[in-house]
Amino acid sequence: MDAATLRQETYLPDARGQVAEIYDFLKAHEEAGRGRPEPRYFLAGSAPGDRIELPAEIYRALRHVVEALQQGFAVTVAPLTQTLTTQQAADLLGVSRPTLVKLLDEGRIPFERAGTHRRILLRDVLTYREQRRASQYAALDATAIDIDDEEDLDTVLEQLREARHAAAERRRRSSAP
Repeated sequence: MDAATLRQETYLPDARGQVAEIYDFLKAHEEAGRGRPEPRYFLAGSAPGDRIELPAEIYRALRHVVEALQQGFAVTVAPLTQTLTTQQAADLLGVSRPTLVKLLDEGRIPFERAGTHRRILLRDVLTYREQRRASQYAALDATAIDIDDEEDLDTVLEQLREARHAAAERRRRSSAP
């Protein structure tokens, strides 16, 4: 396929159960390969010996697609270039373009200029997204408290307030220049 024929496509779950068979095969294959330093995956054709090894990235993509289809979700596969515009990067992160530009200007995501335009590497956007997710989970963990059924409601609310303030303070310190 050349670049002109690549397009976004949406795949719907297969009602005939074939997705379940693929899912079961992939899961069993992964479980059988545990402990091996480098698992190998193959795509087989109809003729004996007609097969090709799949790179790990393609296998992971296939695995994600099959898992989503197995759960009844539709899956969209959209080819992206390795270099994104600010709007494409903003869409990928689920933020507005002005918010993305602010992140770029603050140095949180590296970028290059092409004339007056900013260009962002896809891998840098994905790295930022993973870092943001990790910090969000850390913030959730920081605000979690154990609640005893016998504790007074006012005490629990005060503990939650203190946890939120502590998390906000950590966030301020980590974002300070």
